[in-house]
Amino acid sequence: MNDRTTTLDGPATDDTLTRPFEGASPYDTYVHASVLNTLQHPLTEAPDEMGFLVTTQVMELWFTLVVHEWRTAKVAFAKDDLPAAMDALVRSRRALTALGGAWAPIAALTPAQFNGFRAAFGRASGFQSAMYRHMEFLLGDKSAGLLRAHRGDPAVHEALAETYREPSLYDEVLAYLHRQGLPVPHHVRERDVTRPYDSDPGVAETWRHVYAGPQHHPHLALGELLTDIAELVTRWRFDHVLVVRRAMGAKPGSAGSGGGAGGGARGGPAGVPPNWGGGGVGVV
Repeated sequence: MNDRTTTLDGPATDDTLTRPFEGASPYDTYVHASVLNTLQHPLTEAPDEMGFLVTTQVMELWFTLVVHEWRTAKVAFAKDDLPAAMDALVRSRRALTALGGAWAPIAALTPAQFNGFRAAFGRASGFQSAMYRHMEFLLGDKSAGLLRAHRGDPAVHEALAETYREPSLYDEVLAYLHRQGLPVPHHVRERDVTRPYDSDPGVAETWRHVYAGPQHHPHLALGELLTDIAELVTRWRFDHVLVVRRAMGAKPGSAGSGGGAGGGARGGPAGVPPNWGGGGVGVV
C-alpha cells in the first residue's frame, strides 16, 4: 500500500511506519478492520465454528461487491456505455472467482466437525441471505415468494423489493442489443420483469447472429463475458452442494431446505443463472 519495497532481511526504516497514530490508524479509519474483527461470535467451543463464521461473512462481502458491479453494469447498459458495462462485468468476474475460492476453509468439514456447532445456529441458513437474493434477482431469477420471506425486516425487504421490481441485468443487456440494431423480440423487451426470465428462441437467434459475425466484435466479447459469469455462478452453486453433501449427506437443511439431497444451495437448482448458458450460442 505504499511505494516502498521491503525484504525479509531488510525491513522498512521509515519512521512514518512506527510513529504513533493520533487515534485510530488511517488504515482502520478507511477499512474499519476493527469493526469487521468484532463480528465473529461463535456460539460453541467447536474448533471449526470460527472458520464457518468467517467463511460465511467473507462470502457476504463478495456478494455485496458482485451486486455493486452488476448494478454499475446495468446503469452503463442503460446509457449505451458498453466499455463501462464491460469493465464492471470483468470486475464482477474477478469477484466471483474469489467467491468460489472462499469455500476452501470449510470445504472438507466432516459430519462430526459440522455437527459440533450446527445446532447453535438453529434455523439460520445461507438460503436466507438477502444479498444473495439480490444477486439472483439481478440475474433474472425473480421470486415473489422469496421476496415475501424478508417482510419481517422492512428495510431489507424494501431494498430487495426494489431489485425485484427493476429490470434484471440481462433485461438491460437485451435492451442495449436492441438499441444497437439487433433483433431482440418485442415480447421479450416488454415482458413483466418481475417474472423469472425464460429462454426465448428469438433471443437465441439474436445471439447466433452475434456469434456468426466477426469473432472480435464487442458484442461477441459481451456474450463470452456473460457466459463466464454464468459458469462461475453455476460452479459456486455446485461447490455449495458438494460442501453440504460432504458435511451432512442427505439430512434436511437448517431452514427446512432439502440439504444435500435438495439440488442447489441458497437458490434452488445448481444450474446456470436463468437461461444464460452458452454452449456455442452465448447467452439466451
